[in-house]
Amino acid sequence: MSDCDLIICENPKHSLKLLNKFGIKKKLISLHDYNENNVIEILSDELGKKKVVLISDAGSPLISDPGFKLIKHCIKNKINITSIPGPSSIIPALQLSGIPINEFIFAGFLPKTKHAIIEFIKNLKKTNKTSVFFVSTHKLKICLDVLEKEAPNRVVSISKELTKVNEKTFRGFVYQIKDYINKNNENLKGEFVIVVEGNSLKKTQSINIEEFNDEINKLLLKFSLTDVVEIVHKLTGITKNKVYKWVLKLKKS
Repeated sequence: MSDCDLIICENPKHSLKLLNKFGIKKKLISLHDYNENNVIEILSDELGKKKVVLISDAGSPLISDPGFKLIKHCIKNKINITSIPGPSSIIPALQLSGIPINEFIFAGFLPKTKHAIIEFIKNLKKTNKTSVFFVSTHKLKICLDVLEKEAPNRVVSISKELTKVNEKTFRGFVYQIKDYINKNNENLKGEFVIVVEGNSLKKTQSINIEEFNDEINKLLLKFSLTDVVEIVHKLTGITKNKVYKWVLKLKKS
């Protein structure tokens, strides 16, 4: 980066912190969703003649960040481009999740409206691949509520502030994660990456509820019949009707 001619970035104020640390002094040009076309037009002559660097405020350029139109322009005009692997919260979140990641879908940012969020989650839960997406602080609670309703038996991992001092990852079923996160308001602050287990219908169908008799009997000593049914359903994915009949049978025996 030190031998480039100019740097295209999201926010020069943010980028200066990094550049100053390494003693890099270059011309900075701001690029965001609303001015990308103008920047391309202004720099069209320079792009093929000068060494230009594109960086983002956090993560990697184009991954839910601006720069796509710029890259398309360079490809169209046969301007040589290359990419240097850099930080991205997607891969660390997947690696830390404990969920299979041999196949996964990146779904971008969670939508803004509740209706759109519900449709977003419904679509994700149809796939048998692990899903990963971004959620902002003010959308986390509603996201968890929708996940709990639409995908209660899916294992979920939520990572925040990856590679930073306050990095945390919460794992488990949504109701477990909600209980833990809600214990401390600090847990609700930051940028979040959510990883959701894929559709495991075959795995659920192969589960034999009789294998859990000992655990169910222990639960019955502490919880009501309704609570036990809910717990077993969420942990196994077995239908509530089937769980209810079996738990009732155990309770009477």
